[in-house]
Amino acid sequence: MAISGKLTKRLVENLGAGRHGDGNGLYLVVDPSGARRWIVRVVVKGQTNKKGAPLRTDFGLGGTDIVPLNQARERALEYRRMAKQGLNPRFNVKQKIPTFEEVAQQVYVERLPTWKNPKHGQQWINTLRHYAFPKIGRMPVDSIGQPEVLMCVSPIWTEKHETARRLAQRIKSVLDVAKSKGFRDGENPVSAIKDARVLPKVTAKPKHHTAMKWQEVPSFYADLKMRNAMAAKALMFTCLTGSRTSEVLGMRWDELDWEARLWVCPESRMKGNIEHRVPLTDEMLEIVEPLKAMASEYVFEGQKRHKPLSNMAMLMLLRRMNVEDATVHGFRSTFRVWTSEVTNTPREVAEMSLSHKVGSDVERAYARSDLLDRRRLLMEQWSGFVTGQGAQVISIGRQSHEQG
Repeated sequence: MAISGKLTKRLVENLGAGRHGDGNGLYLVVDPSGARRWIVRVVVKGQTNKKGAPLRTDFGLGGTDIVPLNQARERALEYRRMAKQGLNPRFNVKQKIPTFEEVAQQVYVERLPTWKNPKHGQQWINTLRHYAFPKIGRMPVDSIGQPEVLMCVSPIWTEKHETARRLAQRIKSVLDVAKSKGFRDGENPVSAIKDARVLPKVTAKPKHHTAMKWQEVPSFYADLKMRNAMAAKALMFTCLTGSRTSEVLGMRWDELDWEARLWVCPESRMKGNIEHRVPLTDEMLEIVEPLKAMASEYVFEGQKRHKPLSNMAMLMLLRRMNVEDATVHGFRSTFRVWTSEVTNTPREVAEMSLSHKVGSDVERAYARSDLLDRRRLLMEQWSGFVTGQGAQVISIGRQSHEQG
């Protein structure tokens, strides 16, 4: 016969933060984060606490995603029976503890909808699969302490520091989730290792994308313009807009406003998760307008119909052109150096043209303009320089002031 109580499956899934009783000592605990777990409160017969009162104790039964309602009721009943016999469930119940790998796989599945794209999620689980699972994957998640974490992280801490740092963060996330589901207690060993500074300090050297000198861009662009490949057209557009590879290759036709001469890149494709407006010049429009005839979902279609160009296509084109000292991303740096050395462009205009955040959170809260008109003047200048039209250099700050 099934055990009954106040809660239902729907309530378990939808109740808000707090502690919700089912009856007979069983409670559903919903954290502010949304995590849901079971606890049972029992009074152990014949045993007292330090003050002489009956020994009343809460025991975790696991998360609701692993332990369904009926199973939680059965376990709670088992705990109460033990307590009535004078047996402390803490020392007499054998709870099945999942392995580190089982919890990690569950976290991976739960967080898939939160990542920008499946690639980020795959990178998350691959790091654990490569560096953690072979060493601690089969261990019960409650038995993992500082030695086990160090066993995974230490071998690559100095040689592959960034990978090791991300590995430690991901191990910490798995152990935090395990604790929230009642499978662990105490401090997270990753936090303890960091606080104790157990691992040596590593000074990471910043890696900058190789960039072409701005003086060389006009001749390079002229060569590029002679080529008919889709990769060449995408690279021309990338160079002119100062945009990132993923922003350009993912561009769809509905992002282009022909009348306003704007490309509006949605926040889902932007590194900073903020929509970015890019003013379009005549040269940019000349690149994309002929591509409408292809009637593709993407502006820069790849080899497969209605699929974007490969993110390696532009880099491979550079290699075929024997350009070894530049990367696609490096054209952003080229553009930025040009604005500093050739124009009198204010810093905030140049930075916003590259979709960089400018100022503190407070400053951005008040300065809500994206300086589109001033950025349009700058992009016109840049297009004129890149195409070799020899446009006169204008002080963006001064002209904007005069027009105002």
